[in-house]
This record gives sequence, C-alpha cells and structure tokens, in this order.
Amino acid sequence: MQRRTLPLLLSFTVTAALAATGTAHSAPPGPAAPAAQSRTAADGLVTVDLATRNDGAPVHRIPALTRTLKGTLIAAYDARPSMADLPGNISVVIRRSTDGGATWQARQTVRSEPAPNGNGDPSLLVDRETGRIFLFYSSTVNRGFGGSETGNDESNPNIQQTDYSYSDDDGLTWKHRRITGQIKNPAWAGMFAASGEGIQLRNGPHEGRLIQQYAVRADGANRAVSVYSDDHGETWKAGTPTAGGGDENKTVELSDGRILLNNRSAPYRTVAHSTDGGVTYSTYQRDTALPDPANNGSITRFAPDVPAAHPRSKWLLFSNTEDTGIRRNLTVKMSCDDGRTWPIRKVLNTGASGYSTLTPLSDGTGSNPRVGMLWERQGYQHISYSSFDLKWLGGVCAPVTVTAPQAVRAGEKAQFDVRVVNQNDRALPSGSVTLDIPEGWGVTAASVPALEPGQGATVKVTVDVPLTAVGAQRAKGVYSVRDARSYGTGTFSVAAATGAPAAPGVSALPVLDNLQAAGAAGPVGDTMVYWTRVSNPGNTTLTGVKLSGDLAGLTACATATLAPGAEYVCKSGRRTVTQADLDQGFAPRLTVSATAPDGTQVSSTVSGDRVDIH
Repeated sequence: MQRRTLPLLLSFTVTAALAATGTAHSAPPGPAAPAAQSRTAADGLVTVDLATRNDGAPVHRIPALTRTLKGTLIAAYDARPSMADLPGNISVVIRRSTDGGATWQARQTVRSEPAPNGNGDPSLLVDRETGRIFLFYSSTVNRGFGGSETGNDESNPNIQQTDYSYSDDDGLTWKHRRITGQIKNPAWAGMFAASGEGIQLRNGPHEGRLIQQYAVRADGANRAVSVYSDDHGETWKAGTPTAGGGDENKTVELSDGRILLNNRSAPYRTVAHSTDGGVTYSTYQRDTALPDPANNGSITRFAPDVPAAHPRSKWLLFSNTEDTGIRRNLTVKMSCDDGRTWPIRKVLNTGASGYSTLTPLSDGTGSNPRVGMLWERQGYQHISYSSFDLKWLGGVCAPVTVTAPQAVRAGEKAQFDVRVVNQNDRALPSGSVTLDIPEGWGVTAASVPALEPGQGATVKVTVDVPLTAVGAQRAKGVYSVRDARSYGTGTFSVAAATGAPAAPGVSALPVLDNLQAAGAAGPVGDTMVYWTRVSNPGNTTLTGVKLSGDLAGLTACATATLAPGAEYVCKSGRRTVTQADLDQGFAPRLTVSATAPDGTQVSSTVSGDRVDIH
C-alpha cells in the first residue's frame, strides 16, 4: 500500500475546527457547564476562563493539562489561600471536559489536607498503553523547596515530599502515593515536579517509558532531573541531575529517539539532549530563538504517535512569555526540524501572562488539527484554556536567517542577507521577505524565488538606517508566501554617524505581575504588583533615570546611567487595591524621566496594564 505524504505547508483553506473525541464512561463528579467568560472565538482561536480569583479559592495557579485515552481533557491547578508557594495549605484541583473543551465539569478536588499540610505544583502524565493518569505534585508540612532538609524520610515534616495521585477511571476518582524514598537521593534538599505535562516515549529501546521532570536542589545549586518508570508506574527511578544548573523544565521526544530538555532560563531558554532515555543529559546550550524571562513554558510533539518517517514527526510546539525580562507576550512557536529552528510564531496574548502548558487534541495528522493550552492570565487573576488550529498559527516550514553587514552606520543604507530554506516536502511558490525593524527605519521588501523541497535562497534587503540610531539592535526577518509566514531574528550594532545630532529619549512599559490575594473576603486591601521595563531608544547616554506615578516603591527604579539601546526591569511598583479600583478598574500612569548629556530633561508618560477586578 502506498503511503500518502502529508504536505508540510501550514497554509490551509480548511475552516472547520477538529473536535476532541471521547466520552466519560461513568457518572461525572459534577454537571457540565460552560466555562466562564468565553473571550475569543475567531480565526481558529477560542479562549475561556476555567478559574477566577476569589471564586472557589483566593488564588489559582500552576496549570497542568492532558488528554486521556478516551479523549477527555483534564485541567489541573493549585487552589491557594494566597499567592505564596508551598509550604502552605494549598490543594490540587481539576476540571474535566468530555467535549473537546466546549464545556467543563464542576471543579473536583484531588488532594486537600488540613493546615499546615499542602499539596501543589501539578503535572499530568497519561500512560498511553494502560490508560492510567498520573498527577504529580509536591507535598509539604513545614518546608518548601528552598527550606527543605536533605534526606528522603517520607515521614519527616521538614522534607519536601514527592507525591502523585493516579486515576484508572478517566479522572473520576483518584488514589494517592508517595515516592520520595524511591526517587530522592538523600544528599538532595528540595525536590518538586515541574508543572505541566510529562511524556511517554513512543519509539526506540525505551519505548513505553514514562518520564516526569523534576527540579532538585543538589550540590548547592538548582538542577533538572528526569524521573522515569519502565513498568507503568509501579516503580520509579531518578536520573542524573543536569550540570550547569536548572529550573522548571520540560522534555519532548525527538524524531530520532533523543530527548530534548527545555529549561526555564533568562534571557533565553537553555536546552540539553539525552541519548539514554532521560538518564543523563548533555551540557546546556542557549536557544537564542526562545527569549524567556525565567518563566515556566511548555514543549510538546505536534503529532505524538507518528513514526520517524512521517513528515510531521519533527514538528514541535513551544509556548512561553516571549520577553527577556517581563512575564508578558504569551507566544506559541512551531519547529519543523526537531527544535533546531523555530520559524513559526503567533502571539496569543500581548499582556500579562504566566505559566503555560500545551497538549495536542488529536494525533496531529489531520488537515487542520487543534491544540489545547492552559495558562495564567492577567496577573494570575485567571486560569484560562485556549485551543487553536494550524490555520490560526498561519505558518510555513521555512526558517529565516538574518545576517547583517559587517558595518552598519547611522544615516546610511545597509544591505542585509536574508536566507530562506524550504523544509517542506513540496515546492513553495515565489514569495517575499522583509525586515521588521525599529520604528522610523526604512526597509524595502525583496522577492524570494520559488523553492523546491530542501532548496534555499539568499536575498538582499535594503535598510535605511536613521541618522539618530546607535547601539545594539534586533531585526526580525519575515518571509511571506501565499497566506503563511515564517520568521527569524538577527542582531547587529549600529555605529554613530560623525556629527550626528543628539536624539535623547526614554521610555517605559508597565506590565501587571500579579494581584496578591489577601483572602476570600474580597480584593480590597490586596496589593497589585507591576514590572516596568525602562528603555533608552535614543543615541545618547542618559543619567538620573527615575520613575514616578501612582505606584509605590518607584524610587527603587532609579539608575545612575542608561546607555543607548540599553534597558532594565524594575519589579517594585505596588498599589493597594481600593474600593474605587473595584468600581472603576485601575491602570497605572507612570512618568519616566532622565537627563541628557547637555542637561536637557527628557521624559515619557505611559499607562500600564489595566486591572478590572471582579
């Protein structure tokens, strides 16, 4: 029988959404109900809120998501008495959907204990052979990750314990188990499951292996480690912690059988590989295509079960807050080559966002399959569920490389080399490429010829550099073909023009970090916390940079000097919620000011993320 090869071009005319399949085979724990606040339903993207602060708990955090063998979606997260992490009286709760995320059953508590006990930071993992669902989390009494004692005594209240719950009836009922003694080296201190979703290996000598990622405190540093089982969860072992540090991390199986570890790190994610099924990992490398503010993200195979020869076996999806310093700009990216390049990207939310986790809603081989994502929205006020299709991603498997000329000088023209490579298994028609560069620059798009599979082309893109530009810059190459796009970013430096006029400037971007919940009685008296990025877009060094406005703690945002193109992030802006904020909403209004070398005062007034408290 001849196998039909699926095209890799992610440009579709199909508009029908692919629904998840499966129905619960026993009575649900609560009635199905529409998720709160259906926010978006356009271009293949749908977003609903599953949890809102002070509705059932003061705070909800730490999303986990999976799809069971029966097609049921399970969303897990913390129900917290405050924003504080463990130790604290935190509970692990879930919501189930049997119709692909259209409706969600009432909240169900998986693990809750009287204070001072707490359970939190969930991660889900489904055994695709037995159907068992694992829900990993951390259990504490007196100490959390930072204060945990060494040892693996499962009854010691000063040791952070490693627990999981499991379900054999599609998430309707759960049993609990502690595995600290099995997996924790007595020399380690804190140890917790990295929230989101674990993996099961589909191919190679370790086929069927279950892997859940952990962060551990070992040898005086935070590290990443894989915990794995080869007997469907009857026993578990821990591999060797990564060298060079580590934090919350995820793994994904590549088409060649290796495992890619993707680690939370700023200003870029770090990655490592394993060739022995997650027991050991190579040295970390920076992935400069994945900017990150040290926030928990997600990586997954788009089509998890396809064999290595399938054209979609190398497709990976990644999500994080794409910013080097602030948790904002939640972005979904796609790789068509096992994570070597990330040419496809789509911003899902430009504002304040937190953790995110992705899971495929099908086998990924249809014409327009959907993907689900659970994420933290608007300063941790909501746990939101989004689903999207390939049409919404709107990408093409054609990585873009941007190379600047050796010298770029202000006030002159510069020609950039932009290379596009066709990773599809069919030809691409002629297209165009341009550069997305700072405002005020001029750029002329260039034509890209038709490309056969595997063929690349390098074209010249001409840029008019402003006379006042200087310092480090980034240019994003944008390749367009039909109605699809791909991207690639290059960095370069602009030398000042001789005698160029001074153009001092300063800017700020306030972004909501979180709303600290004081208790279930209501948000009056809570604290709103903002991060603010301060930037120097001008061509002269500024001094005496400071912020002022209607947030407390802004004096800590001052700095002595700020070079051209430089920026910094201040995390000290706070405001106590008032009744007026409840009635009218609140958006901070800040002024950033500085002094130019000639004594001129420059300033900019901006408004930050708005909070409407319900």
